[in-house]
Order: sequence, then structure tokens, then C-alpha cells
Amino acid sequence: MRNVLVTGGAGFIGSNFIHYLFSLDEEIKVVNLDSLTYAGNLDNLAAIESEEAYAFIKGDICDHQLVLNTLQDHEIDTIVHFAAESHVDRSILQPDTFIKTNIEGTFSLLNAAKTYWLDQGSSNTDRARFHHISTDEVYGSLSLGDPAFNESSPYRPNSPYAASKAAADHLVRAYSRTYQLPITITNCSNNYGPFQFPEKLIPLMISNAKKGEPLPVYGDGQHRRDWLHVEDHCRAIWQVVENGKPGEMYNIGSGEDVSNLDLMHTLCGILDELEIESRVEEHRTLIQHVPDRPGHDFRYAIDISKITRELGWVPQFSLEAGLRMTISWYLENEAWVQKIEDRPTFNDWIKQNYAARGEKR
Repeated sequence: MRNVLVTGGAGFIGSNFIHYLFSLDEEIKVVNLDSLTYAGNLDNLAAIESEEAYAFIKGDICDHQLVLNTLQDHEIDTIVHFAAESHVDRSILQPDTFIKTNIEGTFSLLNAAKTYWLDQGSSNTDRARFHHISTDEVYGSLSLGDPAFNESSPYRPNSPYAASKAAADHLVRAYSRTYQLPITITNCSNNYGPFQFPEKLIPLMISNAKKGEPLPVYGDGQHRRDWLHVEDHCRAIWQVVENGKPGEMYNIGSGEDVSNLDLMHTLCGILDELEIESRVEEHRTLIQHVPDRPGHDFRYAIDISKITRELGWVPQFSLEAGLRMTISWYLENEAWVQKIEDRPTFNDWIKQNYAARGEKR
């Protein structure tokens, strides 16, 4: 049996990854370590919380002794590290939290893994793997016509969030080179899909559209992003954990970038087709251009040739198909969304974020 510690497993990608592991016909025990900050939600895992091979621990990855005890008590041989602050707008307004969780938290995990697997000579050392989830934002920004980011692209982070993730990547790589800790790193593009916290672009736009509220788009809407369905991401992560070469990085994305405005037009078109109950017939009339984000990266594009060539992974979802599935999930799970939107902390943040962009809500 493989014993997997998933950090941040109550979050968006982490909870989808745990669901993915339980869908596999393999003997896997999952330990979910999550501090349940604002985006952590155990409702995401209600379907598997009673599974014998699942355990939840509420705790902070910065707590070195807790992490070390968890590794020892559950004989962990695989760490998949999702736990992170991940919203760029929040990092602009509150960067200190990103430094603590994303840098200090990763450092704490690396030290605990080194102590358990290497210094103490754990019996699991021969199959140990520390897998770190990172982002394409560490590479900075591209212009139209620039080649997509690959694993050799220089790091040029432009937001506090991206800088904190870049620092964490460097720490993970340093522990591989200095201590021979068996690590892998994946840098992914923008994820979307079920269980995504409603402050993020796609679920926020779905929620606003249903209410007939403005769909805010930064600047002229020509900023471009690569959108990756979370199921494709989870499959790629497990491919890297199982078959990736220790010490290596792998980029994960759809391989196709689209403008934010085109994304919104596609999303609005699907909502129109579904004839959802809202206050407008054509949802694109709700699109509202707002002042641009400070230091807003223009374009991210991902070259996925390495993971495709070496591990045989390719995305299965087109953007339109993935959006249709995602919109349907949110429409079918309105109670899940409403429970989060009813939190005072969520409403306070949304109001603060709108105010920071010069808008009213």
C-alpha cells in the first residue's frame, strides 16, 4: 500500500486529487493535512470522509513537529504538496500570508521529509517522493508571438503570489541537489472545475451571471491564459508521482491559451444555451471592463511536450467541453456555493476586492 500525505487536501485541486486517488484501482491510503483556512472546505470530501483508507488532520504545514509526527505515525512514503495561498488579488492586498504559507510552509515540509526519510532512515525511503505543486506564474509574462513556457524558461515572477511560489520551487530543487531528497515539481496553468472556491474567475462569473450581476473583466480583456481542467491536472500529477524522474520539473497545461474576453464570451454562450434562470437573456451584456490589476501579466502559455513525450500524458478536455461540465456542476450544486457565499468572511473579501478595483457591489 502506498501511504500518501496530501497537504491542502480540503482545497480545490487537493480535494479533486483525493477523489481521483480513490477512483483508482490501487491500494492507497490518503492522509489529508489542512489548516482549513478560508478556502479549505471539508464539504468537498463528504463522499469519501468515511473511507477506511482516508484520514483527516487539521493542522498547519508550518508546524514542523506536527508534520514530522504525521509522517512517522502514518508511515508516509509520498507527499503531494498543494497547500498554498493562491489568489493573486489577495497577494497584492495581503502578501505576508503568502510568504508564511508558501515559503515557510514548504520549508517546514521539506525539513520534516528530510528528517523522516533520510536522517532517520525510514523503511519507506526506497520509494519516497516529495511532489510539489507549482504554477506557470513563476515564469512571468509573455507577449503575443513569444514561445510558450517550457521547463527551461527563466523565473521572472511579477506578483507576490508568483514570487512566493518561485521561492518555494527553488527550495524544493535545492533540497534535491543538496540532500538528494527525491522530489518532483509540476508547474500548471490556470485550473478550473468542481469545488473551486467562488472567488476565482470562472465560478465567480457563473455566480454573478445567475444573479444578473456584472461580469468584471480586467482592462481590455486581451490578457491570455492557458486553462486546464482539474481532472486533467490530477491525472498528470499522478503520472509524475508514479513515473516522473526524481529531481525533474514538468509543465502541465492544455497547450492552448485564450484571451479573458474570449473565455467570457464562451462561458456566456454556454449559459445562454442552458437557459438558466437569470435576469438577462444574453449574458455577455453583463460583461463590464474594470481597471486593470497592478502588474497584471499579459499572457501565460504552456509547452506540454516534455510530459507528453516522457510520460505519455495529454489533456482530455477541450476548453468548451470542460466549461460545460463545470457550469453544470455549479448549477447542480447551488447549496455548496451558497454555503460559502453566506460566510461573512467571503462577502467581506469580495467587497474589499471590488473596492480595490474601483467598483461597487
